[in-house]
Amino acid sequence: MWWLKLPRHRRPAWVAAAARLTVVLAAAGLAAGCWQPLYGTAPTPGAESVQDKFAGVEIPAIPAPKGSPTERVAVGMRNALQYALHNGANTYAPSYRLAVTIRNLQFTAYVDPNSGRPDTQIESVEARYQLIEIATGKTVVNDNAFVHVDYDIPGPEQRFAGQRARRNAEDHAIQGMAETIRNRLASYFVAGT
Repeated sequence: MWWLKLPRHRRPAWVAAAARLTVVLAAAGLAAGCWQPLYGTAPTPGAESVQDKFAGVEIPAIPAPKGSPTERVAVGMRNALQYALHNGANTYAPSYRLAVTIRNLQFTAYVDPNSGRPDTQIESVEARYQLIEIATGKTVVNDNAFVHVDYDIPGPEQRFAGQRARRNAEDHAIQGMAETIRNRLASYFVAGT
C-alpha cells in the first residue's frame, strides 16, 4: 500500500493506531479462555466455581496453648480464614479439611540507645497448612506461609499504646496470612497444583 512506503513521519496517524489495536485484540483473543472469576459463577454452565469449592472447606479449631498470645492469633486466624473462604457463612457438606498450625514470634528491630528499651519491633506469624480431601484422607496441598509486620512503640510513658500497636500488627499479619492461604487454595482449585 502506498502509505506504508511513506517515511514514518509522513504516515497517517490512524495507521499506527490500527496496528496497535490489532495487536491488542489478538492478544485478548488468545487469553480469553484462560480467565476464571474467583468470586463469581463458573464460566461454563454446570461447572463448580472456585467459591463453590471454598464453601466445601472445613476449618477446624487451630491448636494453641491456652491463655497465650498464640491462642489469640489462632482464634483470629480461624475467623479470618472462615471469612476469606466462606464469606462468614457455614460450610455445606465439607469435602476438604484445612488443618492449620501457627507460630507467632516477636523480634526487636531497633533499641533506643538512651533508654535501652525497644523502639521498633517485628511481629512474625508463620503457618503450616494442609488441605486434606475428606473422602480419601489424602493431603492434596501441603504448604507453609509467613507474614512479617513491623510496628513502633511510642515510648515508655505510653505503655498501652505499645500494646495496641502490637495487637494491630498481629491483626494485620492475620489478614495477610488468610489472604495468602486463600490465594494458594484458589490456585489448587483452578489449576490442580
